[in-house]
Amino acid sequence: MPADPADRRPDRRARALRIAGLALAGVLVLGAGTAGWAYWQLGDNITGVDIDSALGDNRPARGTTSDRGAPASSSASPLPTGSLNILVLGSDARGGGDNRALGGGDSGGARSDTAMVVHLDAGRTAATVVSIPRDTLVERPACPLPDGGTTRPASHAMFNSAYEVGGPVCAVKTAELLTDVRMDHYVEIDFTGFARLVDALGGVTVTTDEDIDDDRSRLDLEAGTHHLDGTDALALARTRYGIGDSSDLGRIGLQHMLVKALLDRTGTQSLLTDPVKLYEVADAVTGSLTTDTGLDSLTELTRFAQSLRGLSSSAVTTLTMPVVPAPWNADRVVADQPEAEEL
Repeated sequence: MPADPADRRPDRRARALRIAGLALAGVLVLGAGTAGWAYWQLGDNITGVDIDSALGDNRPARGTTSDRGAPASSSASPLPTGSLNILVLGSDARGGGDNRALGGGDSGGARSDTAMVVHLDAGRTAATVVSIPRDTLVERPACPLPDGGTTRPASHAMFNSAYEVGGPVCAVKTAELLTDVRMDHYVEIDFTGFARLVDALGGVTVTTDEDIDDDRSRLDLEAGTHHLDGTDALALARTRYGIGDSSDLGRIGLQHMLVKALLDRTGTQSLLTDPVKLYEVADAVTGSLTTDTGLDSLTELTRFAQSLRGLSSSAVTTLTMPVVPAPWNADRVVADQPEAEEL
């Protein structure tokens, strides 16, 4: 006699529950694996340079309240709040088709197209950004190279040549010699990374006071307010010949405007509640990022970003190192003393 169908229902329910449970477990494992893969990929994107080991102890002293970050062994660890000095470089990297398409040129190598010393106040709710004009003539020290050799020192060398001959280590050493300020961290992003970051944030809004028509940076803008995508924002950051006296000083003013626009735009994004958007932004940043070894892990970079939550564009002061035309070369500048030293 066949079994009553009602007698088989509990077995079917149990089997269905087991299948559902296994499916749910599979989804959770897949999700965890995907998150783990994404975390690994983002961390692996970052290029780290051990600047501290390369330069040793012959450097300016750290600031008395400098805080390179509490141990990151636990997400519950207090976020760092001490003051910091960071050398931020925008590299006109020549390698890769994307960088060449954005104006990096066809030759090899790279220079520091943009250089800023960023000072974060204790508490990290205020900051000062001081730009160093790339055409500034400086004393470029001998710098250690990865192969054990050293670069040759040079007098009256352009500031951006330090990166060209000795990479991040020489850029930091030259900046510290020029300013007598210890750089606690180093951050570098290239053309592609900057453009991708702006696009991942949905563009930035800026207001220009004059028309810009610069064939070299490929930018044509009328005076007024514009919402720029990554390509145009990069062109604005590189614009020099279409404004003012075509010097690097005019370009620096545009770069300062972009720094604040990026801070404003980041503040409007719900990155912590939108994992997809957070991943897009993080992937854009880390994919073209070089840092010192104190920031070259996703954990440390995330904690550093979290420590800046209270920083708004209105609390950021932007300045340019005081300079005057070099007496022997009107196309170059030198530090204007004593104002530069005082700053």
